[in-house]
Amino acid sequence: MDRKEILSELKKVLAPYTESKEMLAGINEETDLIKDLKINSANLVDIIIDAEAQYNIEIDFDAAEKMYNVGNCIDVISEKINKTA
Repeated sequence: MDRKEILSELKKVLAPYTESKEMLAGINEETDLIKDLKINSANLVDIIIDAEAQYNIEIDFDAAEKMYNVGNCIDVISEKINKTA
């Protein structure tokens, strides 16, 4: 799965948690989950749980701490997918 495919699936994971659907449509690797998408920090745990289910991976605490913008989310997900492949 390449970065573009991960981004496409990640949009689906983020959709229920973001107030700005316009911002969601235009996300890129620099998009900040809290500042740009207005996702509240409590929902980040839900996003990580949903991402684990979506990609059939386990995200540990250290990796979860890095998931504050879209690019870092893609990095973590890609790394975990490649470990299970």
